[in-house]
Amino acid sequence: MAIDIGRRQFITALGGAAAWPLAAHAQQVAMPVIGFLHGGSAVVFTEQVAAYREELRAAGYVEGQNIAIEYRWAEGRFENLPALADELVRRHVTVIAAIGGDIVARAAMKATSAIPIVFMVGQDVIRSGLVASLNRPGGNVTGVTLFVPILVPKQMELVHMIVPNATVIAVLTNPNNPTVLPDLPDLEKAARANGMELQLLNATTAEEIDAAFAAMMDRHAGALLVPGEVFFTSRRGQIVTLATRHVIPTIYPFREFVAAGGLMSYGNNLNEVARLAAVYSARILRGEKPADLPVQQPTKFELVINLITAKALSLEIPAKLLALADEVIE
Repeated sequence: MAIDIGRRQFITALGGAAAWPLAAHAQQVAMPVIGFLHGGSAVVFTEQVAAYREELRAAGYVEGQNIAIEYRWAEGRFENLPALADELVRRHVTVIAAIGGDIVARAAMKATSAIPIVFMVGQDVIRSGLVASLNRPGGNVTGVTLFVPILVPKQMELVHMIVPNATVIAVLTNPNNPTVLPDLPDLEKAARANGMELQLLNATTAEEIDAAFAAMMDRHAGALLVPGEVFFTSRRGQIVTLATRHVIPTIYPFREFVAAGGLMSYGNNLNEVARLAAVYSARILRGEKPADLPVQQPTKFELVINLITAKALSLEIPAKLLALADEVIE
């Protein structure tokens, strides 16, 4: 009898041991997966990704422990976004974080109407048709919207305070992602309000950015505005270098440009916005529905000024402007 009991215990233990790999496999399969779809490149947006991960960790989700993240980067080639979004859908991710503008969000939305999507865009999300309402987005989409287009008049005003004699302001635009700027009449009105004519310059490649600066020189542009667009943010090193080389006082949309040597920026903090997107990603992982999560609108805008660059450009920053700055790099 004791032998039979021992044999049964042994067989039970053996069966349990055999089930361990299957249980471990089941846990691995059950781990939720975030699809991280970005219009830019991993090399340039490392801080943004780090902020997203940190906020997930604060919400109890640690990459490699209880969640996995599948990254897909368009590297500024927006034509690749549909295929990248389709890859994530085939991967059966739990939620898609669509970062880098409405063009990224649209690619994700076209790929799936079932998987929850958390976007981070700069455009008017109602006007662009991403959601039906800010308070009740509807469907499988919600996220964070920046104030990129509506900040342009203020950005023009700020840069004009530094170069009040400028008569032409150049504005870079990416025709593949044009909605980060106000409509042309509003853009021209903002320039005129500051006593300047508008020079719009298209650029979709690094070579076209070079050509745009050459055109600025031909037109004797006295200032430059770079909008909050993912391709331009990816090429910030090139743009900042050219602006310094050609001595063009430039206002940028994000602090990252100024940290790279740009003159000044006015806009949202990209890392903080990434944290907001992570909060919504975590809430959806816990079971909340995107349709019930209002679109977030960060209301804090940062003015950052680089006095080292100002000196290199032989510019004097008005004391009034310095007093308004949230950060001054010296």
